[in-house]
Amino acid sequence: MPYIERKRREELFDDSPKTAGEMQYLIADMIQDYLTDNGPYNYQTLNDIMGALAGAQMEFYRKVVAPYENKKELLNGSVY
Repeated sequence: MPYIERKRREELFDDSPKTAGEMQYLIADMIQDYLTDNGPYNYQTLNDIMGALAGAQMEFYRKVVAPYENKKELLNGSVY
């Protein structure tokens, strides 16, 4: 887990993350808020978080990564 300087942590809520570490910090902060708002740890809450993270990753891959990879394959040729 990246440990962001306290001053920068506060700035991040009014600014976009500039590094992967800052983005990871914001995600971790959102998860902590979700855990706080949804009571004590239990399987359902933890599973909700894991599902949301997995879904976000899959959607990012589907909408951003795969089209990029397809374009590069057309430009550079298939690996297989």
